[in-house]
Amino acid sequence: MDGAWMDEDEFEEAVDSALAQIPRSLARHMDNVAVFIEDRYVPGPHDDPNTVLLGLYEGIPLTERDSWYGAGSLPDRITIFREPILEMCSSREEVIREVLVTVVHEIAHHFGIDDRRLHELGWG
Repeated sequence: MDGAWMDEDEFEEAVDSALAQIPRSLARHMDNVAVFIEDRYVPGPHDDPNTVLLGLYEGIPLTERDSWYGAGSLPDRITIFREPILEMCSSREEVIREVLVTVVHEIAHHFGIDDRRLHELGWG
């Protein structure tokens, strides 16, 4: 693997640090969402087999939830993919910055912000 190197614990600390940087006023509105770290995204049967993702939001954004949402809904899932981030970065500082950008990007999806708007805001 080319790029930066961080062991799994250090990478988890970078994700935890990124989550801690989310302002409390925003974080308190996050609802029924869990954050995971995986090595890499495994494309599904209908995906391009060469798909590389840094992060993935799976769930129902807050803006699309209705009154039935709370009736036993599983948590939304944010996954941060360690290996592609390490491969694209050349230093620990770059990894920490890219983890922050990825975490913010995926949390924004939880709040209903799409990729187009995130790119406009510089979080693409």
